[in-house]
Amino acid sequence: MSSLKPCTTYLNVTHPEDEAAIPQSVKTHIAEIEKNIVNTYARPPFILQRGKGSWVWDTTDRKYLDFSAGIAVNALGHGDPELAKVAGEQAATLLHTSNAFHHIWSGELASLIVRLTKRDGGLGFNPGADNGPGDAKVFFSNSGTEANEGALKFARKIGKERWAQAEEGRSWENSPKTRIACFANAFHGRSMGALSATTNPKYQAPFAPLVPGFDVGQYNDIAGISSLVGHDTCAVIVEPVQGEGGVHGADVEFLRALRKRCDEVGAVLIFDEIQCGLYRSGKLWAHSIFPTDCHPDIVTMAKPLANGFPIGAILVRDSIAQAMTVGSHGTTFGGSPIATRLGHHVLSRLSEPSFVSHVQKVADQLDARLAALRSMFPDLLAGPARGRGLLRGLPFKNAEHPAKLVKLARERGVLLLTAGKDAVRLVPSLNVEAEDVDHAVDVIESCLHVLQSQS
Repeated sequence: MSSLKPCTTYLNVTHPEDEAAIPQSVKTHIAEIEKNIVNTYARPPFILQRGKGSWVWDTTDRKYLDFSAGIAVNALGHGDPELAKVAGEQAATLLHTSNAFHHIWSGELASLIVRLTKRDGGLGFNPGADNGPGDAKVFFSNSGTEANEGALKFARKIGKERWAQAEEGRSWENSPKTRIACFANAFHGRSMGALSATTNPKYQAPFAPLVPGFDVGQYNDIAGISSLVGHDTCAVIVEPVQGEGGVHGADVEFLRALRKRCDEVGAVLIFDEIQCGLYRSGKLWAHSIFPTDCHPDIVTMAKPLANGFPIGAILVRDSIAQAMTVGSHGTTFGGSPIATRLGHHVLSRLSEPSFVSHVQKVADQLDARLAALRSMFPDLLAGPARGRGLLRGLPFKNAEHPAKLVKLARERGVLLLTAGKDAVRLVPSLNVEAEDVDHAVDVIESCLHVLQSQS
């Protein structure tokens, strides 16, 4: 496509959602579903029933190109035959044991995560070097929210112990080192602890009062770090690339200043890489591209780790792991045989050099296509696409336009997401094909043309 002339092939609606266009059988089925489901999501009027690769089909056999990937989860796309085979084998072998017993796959996945971190860089390790901050360990959970909750618990315990050890006669039980610093537009989860660090009134206000002890700073504000992070701070939690908050990337100097301040006051630095990690940014970790003086003590992960099977994990430096003793944290389902075997299978494939090369190639292609949009639609778009790799956000001047564009695209067979107050988010499967990238952006160009004509 010309950088000056948008695609206008998809101006007409092909997947109508108006009341008259929805088959009565679909309406009846949706009504039955909603009868016993708590109404916490506004879903479009169709029912998905199968998927293959980057495509999904509804119950009327309408086909959609999925650039939402289950909210950045389906790294290997839908209906992957190898993953299905592994899931079936493990389900028939050993499904669940609890953490009261050893099993094979939790150790295998933990070892893989640590090895890849040393290979690709992160958590204080330079790429290809073993001479990092001691070693590293992993705690498994069931979700990203649980991973962040666990990370905050780890940091709270360590903060108390560091305060007590700093001066003879102190007891950790009386420690004031309990405060947690987070940032505006962050999203860390919806349970009470993670929600307290998720600084969006839309999510927080109905559930106040929240957990006390959280301090909110401005993202990328280096000048504000010294007042935000003090000697009573036990943890700083930050996303190297904010996803839900609008797809904003952290500046390297900001992360370096956070690392330095955490070292000065003895606080634990947590990177939430639940959305931006595990090759979504083009590298194992979004922070893998940064020097080690920007690296965290803890990394949380989840979304793509098992391609849709629930799993989360907390990767920690040895110095953090040593503080977590028997009984200090736990989970019934976290790190089950099936979750960790699927995670091992998925991460083994994501980390293959040929796969990483593919991610970088299609990410460059997507970046080039998105870069042309601003010159085509200067009255709509507020700037260039934000983010890295296959986590991209299109910023709009009008806050009402992202939701409108998502609907226009859906009515033309492409699934997108909003992000923050002003952006449309593109998070396709990491194995998305080049022709699918072009198709998605062609549809977006047509939808922007429609939106411009309506404005």
